[in-house]
Amino acid sequence: MRSDSFVAFVLEQLSGVEGLGCRAMFGGHGLYSGPTFFGIVSEGRLYLKTDGSTAPEYVRRGMRPFRPSDRQVLHTYYEVPPDVRAGWADAAARAAGARRGSRGNRTAVRG
Repeated sequence: MRSDSFVAFVLEQLSGVEGLGCRAMFGGHGLYSGPTFFGIVSEGRLYLKTDGSTAPEYVRRGMRPFRPSDRQVLHTYYEVPPDVRAGWADAAARAAGARRGSRGNRTAVRG
């Protein structure tokens, strides 16, 4: 899937996120809910915001943090595992705290 079409796919899947925005950055795209930055799409991969309680599950599944360059690592954004694709849109909405009518928290990986 081409990068542009993957970004379009991600945005379509996240259409239920209140105030959804997408901006070019890091050679990819940043995902926002209003002012809240909650995800990154880069090189056909989706990375979601994590915290100390959710990042270990991404690590356990062999996922790595986002690396915008060889010298920089964003340890709070982890790639969504391929086997979790079915529920990632809801996970992203939770990361943003932005699903209409819900309370947010950081993104746990389930699958």
